[in-house]
Amino acid sequence: MIPPEAAPAFLARAGWGDARVEPLAGDASFRRYFRARAPGRSAVLMDAPPQHEDSRPFIAVTEHLQALGFAAPRILARDLEQGLILLEDFGDARMAEVIAADPARETPIYAQAIDLLRALHRADGGALPAYDMAVYQREAGLFPEWYLPAVGIGPDDGYAQAWQGALETIAADRSVTVLRDYHAENIMLLEDGGLGLLDFQDALAGHPAYDLVSLLQDARREVSSEIERTMLDRYGAIDAAAYAILGAQRNAKILGIFTRLWKRDGKPRYLAYQPRVWRYLERDLAHPALTEVKAWFDRTVPPEKRAAFWSDPGA
Repeated sequence: MIPPEAAPAFLARAGWGDARVEPLAGDASFRRYFRARAPGRSAVLMDAPPQHEDSRPFIAVTEHLQALGFAAPRILARDLEQGLILLEDFGDARMAEVIAADPARETPIYAQAIDLLRALHRADGGALPAYDMAVYQREAGLFPEWYLPAVGIGPDDGYAQAWQGALETIAADRSVTVLRDYHAENIMLLEDGGLGLLDFQDALAGHPAYDLVSLLQDARREVSSEIERTMLDRYGAIDAAAYAILGAQRNAKILGIFTRLWKRDGKPRYLAYQPRVWRYLERDLAHPALTEVKAWFDRTVPPEKRAAFWSDPGA
């Protein structure tokens, strides 16, 4: 987590030449984050190497969310040729850590996150690209591409065809802004009592159930069935079949992504989440709307290659 060489000159041009730059975080992409501290103020420096990351969607979605009245971090300065963006600092009160420190706050904070989704889904989705069949299939395809070879399973026909039938009605719905990674590690509690949004650059126009799945079937932290049920009831009418289909699609995608992070990117820490993601996936697959998809998994991935594989220290 060494700041990029271009950072000092960029910060100086932005009026932050007196800032001290400290490591803040990395994520599952090539982006890295630093905190720039100057007397009486701080900001977040995002390093998104342009050979790996296109920051234009981040800027576009930031402006879209701000126009709708949601708290996306203000962009203070940018140099897209260097892949550097200076952002408003939302502080350190991230939803996941706040709840871990004070479990009594879990229900009210999740309720607040659900209310934000309800408001977002009532708003204009703007001119975002469509979350269409091609995107759903490409994401789901990360499972056979990365997961199967990692656990010693050869290719199996019929995967995309099984998903095609399940996703047909879902892919036609482009009614809301879908943030796509709306979960407890990307939601900040702000000093004014509101919620700040992070990691939304991949937002698309799609189905309202997707971000509910992101929040309530969280790969990185355990969400109880009681919280899940309470929050789904709070959100209101949502099709149970759509929730299961998008849950299965997202969880299959995540299993592929976490395996890729291990195999390709040298980030094995994500493997610890695989058993939880499998539990979500198997529950989702039990829905009748996913009969063909479940049959593919039952035929192709035996139980010992599922959660049990990642629970074995020798795996």
